Amino acid sequence: MFLRDWYRFLFVGCIISETLSAWNTDATYVNTPSSVAADPYVRWDIKASLYYAYSTEGADEGWFFGLYSSPDLATWTKVPGGAIKNDTASKLWANDWYWAPECYFNDKTGWYFLFYAGRMTNQTNVARFFKYPDFEEASKIGVAVSRSPSGPFTNIEASPIDYYPFDPDYRDVNLIMSPPYYVPPSTQSEGETAPLGTFIPGIDPDIYFGDENEGMYLFFSRNAYRNWVWDPKYTKYIEESNIYGVRLDEAWWNDPEAKTIPTVHPDFRDVNKGKLANWTSAVNGSFPAGPERMDGWVSVISRSLQPQIWEDAHVFDYSASNGALKDRRWSEGSTTIKRSDSNGDAIYFLTYSANNFESPDYGVGYAYAPSPLGPYFKSNSNPILSQDASNIYSTGHGSIVSVPSSAGKEELYYPHHARPSPDDDRYLYISRLVINADELYVEFGSTAGDLRLPSGSAPFAIKVTSSNGTDYAVTVKNVYGVDMDLGNPANRVRVLTDGTEINASTNSNSSSILSLEDVEIGSVLTFRYQRARSNASEPWLDVQQFQRLILAGESWVEVNVTHDS
Repeated sequence: MFLRDWYRFLFVGCIISETLSAWNTDATYVNTPSSVAADPYVRWDIKASLYYAYSTEGADEGWFFGLYSSPDLATWTKVPGGAIKNDTASKLWANDWYWAPECYFNDKTGWYFLFYAGRMTNQTNVARFFKYPDFEEASKIGVAVSRSPSGPFTNIEASPIDYYPFDPDYRDVNLIMSPPYYVPPSTQSEGETAPLGTFIPGIDPDIYFGDENEGMYLFFSRNAYRNWVWDPKYTKYIEESNIYGVRLDEAWWNDPEAKTIPTVHPDFRDVNKGKLANWTSAVNGSFPAGPERMDGWVSVISRSLQPQIWEDAHVFDYSASNGALKDRRWSEGSTTIKRSDSNGDAIYFLTYSANNFESPDYGVGYAYAPSPLGPYFKSNSNPILSQDASNIYSTGHGSIVSVPSSAGKEELYYPHHARPSPDDDRYLYISRLVINADELYVEFGSTAGDLRLPSGSAPFAIKVTSSNGTDYAVTVKNVYGVDMDLGNPANRVRVLTDGTEINASTNSNSSSILSLEDVEIGSVLTFRYQRARSNASEPWLDVQQFQRLILAGESWVEVNVTHDS
């Protein structure tokens, strides 16, 4: 005797409006702290039909940058290892501070490019890029390549990108300060005695790919280190991180072998050379010469361009910490996206994070501009994403992803990190993002409760097979034919007979094998796909889906258990 199985979809209910052009679903997700992911960047990979998340944290031992994949932007599976392996084959150049990875795919060459920040601590290398061997935060931008979105990625060269940003107008007050460089000059006039000029360290890279006439741009954050800025409001020096932008040359992107290191566009290359005659002094003349190049940049987000009080959470940290912390400001983790208003005019929206992620004042703001490099104007609505002390902390540093939509309408989401408590790690959270170009307005959806799954994941398909009448192999696939992970706590399959739920336990060897008790020959089993909810009194909900001009209702599989004659 063996069992014969069959399955079908049944749709019951009313006719759906003809305005819907494709499938939709009422499936939801809940932001749960399940994937450790500081500084996350998420992209939709059209080849794999999966979302990939890249993060500062979450990698296995011996790797850099955590990697996760998801069929629906909500349920994530960790990719073993990480993005870059910690070995000589990876052509590493940074010693630590591997931060903020972002991945971009060139569909013409088939290469994936992973941009990230790293810090050099070897004093010879530090002097090569920053002149001073004791330059503490010697952070640069690197890029590694792979043929796969899950890596492993290998650096194009054992060096950062070909970019030497230099600030000829900065008074390098570190040169007249004493270690550990926490106490700057007490007056602006004293600070003005410091030598001019410094090379700029950078973190948090983000690439904006413009159309054919725009070019491509690197946005990055200037480290707060060695950027003491006199603040007339507080009458003292405060160390700041600002967001800068620079146009890139495009040879690296068009190289079919991905062997060309990115460099800046000729309009920015070496433009600060010669602005400081004989860049030496009694203080810095004894140090190595440093880089020969002095490249340009454009300040995009800084207090001097447009102050906002919410960004001042750490300007008194030195006294509050009894000298353990510096007085600082942070503007980091930017992402830029272009939209057009109803007149067809381009508007560039840039999101960024301000303050330290451990602060209750940490959050996300945005600015808008008529061109990629500005000038940008900060919104008076800032911050637009911040902590909710009842359930979420440290909300910030995200990316913008445009997801496939079922009805042809744009759906934007903002994957970002957050913490479930002030002491936890940073985890991956997903928030809906809405941009109104006419109103110059950006807003986030809720981060808590039952949140609508991206509609483009539907319709879901469920299949059930069995060979012994007790164990049933169940698969649930999304619209792209990608398996939903039934081992993820957000997914499950409910089994009923004659409308009554029966006990179904997961097989020890596979989360997709359900073992059923007391299944009688002749019974009819109904398998329903469910998603977890935030409501403790109703923790699971059957997934329903519908389509234009097709009867609406629940999708499910019915299995008839019979003898075979």
